[in-house]
Order: sequence, then C-alpha cells, then structure tokens
Amino acid sequence: MTDPRFTAEFWDQRYASAARVWSGNPNAALVEQAAALPPGTALDAGCGEGADALWLAGRGWRVTAIDVSATALRRAAAHAGPELAGRLTWRRADLMSEPPEVPDAEDGRPGYDLVVAAFMHFPSEPRRRAYAALASAVAPGGSLLIIGHHLSDLDVVPRPFEPDLFFTPDELAGDLEPEAWTVHTCATRPRAGTDPDGRPVTLHDTVLRARRRD
Repeated sequence: MTDPRFTAEFWDQRYASAARVWSGNPNAALVEQAAALPPGTALDAGCGEGADALWLAGRGWRVTAIDVSATALRRAAAHAGPELAGRLTWRRADLMSEPPEVPDAEDGRPGYDLVVAAFMHFPSEPRRRAYAALASAVAPGGSLLIIGHHLSDLDVVPRPFEPDLFFTPDELAGDLEPEAWTVHTCATRPRAGTDPDGRPVTLHDTVLRARRRD
C-alpha cells in the first residue's frame, strides 16, 4: 500500500491549505551549483510551486518541470510571466512510479542538459529507483544535481523521525556508476534557518552535482 504522504491527494491538499507553502525563492544550493552552467534543457523533478524552474528559465534554460500535485503546477504556472512562459513546460507525474520522459535532443544526444531534484524525499528503495531514472535522463555531458535535507537535521528541527527518508552525499555518489560519472560536488552544506519557535538554527543540506561523461 502506498504511503499517503507520497500521493497526489496528499500534496494537493497540502498546497491547497495555504496561499504559498514555500518561500518563492530558488534553492540556494541550486543557485550556487548551476549559476555557471551554460543554459540548455533542464528537468526540474518535484518542482513544487516552481521557484527553481522559474529561476532556471530566467537564466535562459528551457525547463520541463514535473510534480505529483496538479495544484502546485497550476500555482507555479501562474507565477511565470509572459517573458518566461515559452521556456517552461509543466507536467504532472508521479516520479515514485513513473520514470521521466527523455527528450530527443537536437544534437542527437537524448536527455536533458541538467536534471535537478531538490528536497524530494522518498523511502530508500523507491528513492533509489527514482533517482536512477533521473540519472538516466541526463544527456551525455549533462549534469545531475540532487539537494536534500541531511540526516543531521533530525536533531535540529522537527521532521519525520524516519532516517530512511534522508540521505548523505556519499550515499548518492555511491549509487552512480563511477565509469559513467564525474562527481564535482559531494558535500554537506550549512545554511541558516529557524525552528518552529522562530529561533535561528543551522540546517544542513546534502548536495551532489555530477557530470555524465560523453
């Protein structure tokens, strides 16, 4: 039986519960890791309200943004002005069970130039399947960027106390075939946050960026 926390119904209700669930700002690790990459085609997996997809599109990327929640996708599309709309495609899909479609690139290399998954947390078995499918969607010469909550955050702010939902950068790197990938970033990055009472805390993000070899 599917855990209801990972269903479209759960996330549609979550997004419908507030006018905005997330900050509306792109993830800091995405900005840090992707700012220097030349724009091309990108897949934003688990795009939510679209802040990362909008940031990429604003830098010239052609972005396919996927989420399980139709409510989130409608909200994300509403945030895109006419100057960005032509570079954005919004698509509903359940990445726990559906691998992403892989486009045929104009240069004959199938896949995306950048695949991003930010804070997409599943139990370890379906997560590995989903992340392997995302890695397969990267074109030769393209980049895979995964960002997640580090396991150490369980001691800092309330999160589901289920260590299986979280992962380290070394675990992610270990799931990539070393002969097929060059790992550029495998790190735990601190960032400022707040606890439920508004007190400042230091959170840590798992960050992996790897380039698929030609």
